[in-house]
Amino acid sequence: MQSFDIVVIGAGPGGYVAAIRAAQLGFKTAVIEREYLGGVCLNVGCIPSKAMITATHLLHKAQHNFKEMGLNIKGGIDVDMKQLAKWKQSVCDKMASGVGTLLKGNAVTVLRGEAEFKTSKEISVKASTGTETVQAKYFIVATGSRPIEIPGFKFDEKDIVSSTGALAFTEIPKRVVTIGGGYIGLEISSYLRKLGCEVIVVEAQNSLLAGVVDPECAQVVARKLEKSGVKVMYGAKAKAQKKANDSYEVTVEVNGKEEVLKADKILVTVGRRPNGDQTNLKAAGISTDDRGFIKVDAQRRTNVANIFAIGDIVGQPMLAHKASYEGVLVAEVIKGQNRVYDAKTVPAVVFTDPEIAAAGMTEAEAKAKGYTDLKIAKFPFAANGRAVSMMETDGFVKMIADAKTHVILGIHIVGPEASNLISEAALAIEMGARIEDIALTIHPHPTLGETMMEAAEATLGHAIHIIQKPLTGASKAAHL
Repeated sequence: MQSFDIVVIGAGPGGYVAAIRAAQLGFKTAVIEREYLGGVCLNVGCIPSKAMITATHLLHKAQHNFKEMGLNIKGGIDVDMKQLAKWKQSVCDKMASGVGTLLKGNAVTVLRGEAEFKTSKEISVKASTGTETVQAKYFIVATGSRPIEIPGFKFDEKDIVSSTGALAFTEIPKRVVTIGGGYIGLEISSYLRKLGCEVIVVEAQNSLLAGVVDPECAQVVARKLEKSGVKVMYGAKAKAQKKANDSYEVTVEVNGKEEVLKADKILVTVGRRPNGDQTNLKAAGISTDDRGFIKVDAQRRTNVANIFAIGDIVGQPMLAHKASYEGVLVAEVIKGQNRVYDAKTVPAVVFTDPEIAAAGMTEAEAKAKGYTDLKIAKFPFAANGRAVSMMETDGFVKMIADAKTHVILGIHIVGPEASNLISEAALAIEMGARIEDIALTIHPHPTLGETMMEAAEATLGHAIHIIQKPLTGASKAAHL
């Protein structure tokens, strides 16, 4: 039997960060992992998908932009899918190895195996070499989530796949039917299309990314998808599938009528569910809700005083960076620091083409919270010199502020490198910044970041590089 101050269950982006911070604070710490260090995100999610997206973005550039730039490639470009998959895996392996090095460097004990609670102070760890008992004063549950299966579409991760299987293709499929037009489905569908795959997205809602991102941002991505050749079926539900020779026939219901789609691969991305039915939480007395999420307070403490939970297992937003933030928070709470989860915003990114990124409230959310008088404006990437030089001018930066105080409530970006631009927006919202704080901050030229400054100027009514209505006296006074 081994004993520790803190044992973290799960070595994903929440778990391994919590373990490292706990060790830094002087706790004897262990982390238990049944599969791979870095969890889903690093090994079969965020990192491999971004590797594939990056590669196919470069491919698309070479195929569609290079000639116009005067860069002529003789004979075309051949895609070696096996080598691409090998390179993608090397990225994941390098990152996972880095996590292992960090844990070792911080003297965190790594236990491999399946963890199950025996009591609130004791767990068993089952590995191929046997089962051992581990005791701890505190536990941090960071067991994450898994893809949701739908009836009739059981994953085999070869032909009927979740994101895990889709990121492991070693051959380019000819035809893919993607069930679910959320961010995971659209990210994977986008890069598959750039590889030359025919893609049909089956979406139950009447728009893409409904309730996930600003509707105007989603429209830009929808238009780009359509232009690229991705077909989207709205108001559609996948009912069944059957094998037909070497392919599949997918039955889809649209407006009460059934239609059959042909596919070599079926990608199901209808969401993720928490792993609340695992780890024998009941034995420790840990409460979950009816969906399997662990109930926690503002310090991420469960109903059992010495047990905390972080990441996907505690609910939305199910994002890696939110889990990491919670991991640091919990370790510091256990140390006795006066901290609670009080983030004003958790920025979110959708790595489609173009990218979407958001921090803060949408217009609808702001109005629902009582902000009836808003200042809203957009600045297009088409008016930004850096975007034009990159040949990536689709999209805009949209800013939403309280008209009375000019405090920024939300910033939404759709366009090139939105993922790299959104952190300024998150910082502004956390600091309670006003529109003027961004507008009067000198941004370097020529950069994509200038769009943030110009969006602020546009929200005040006087952007330089787009034509707006003349300033009112009130706007002039507010800016001065």
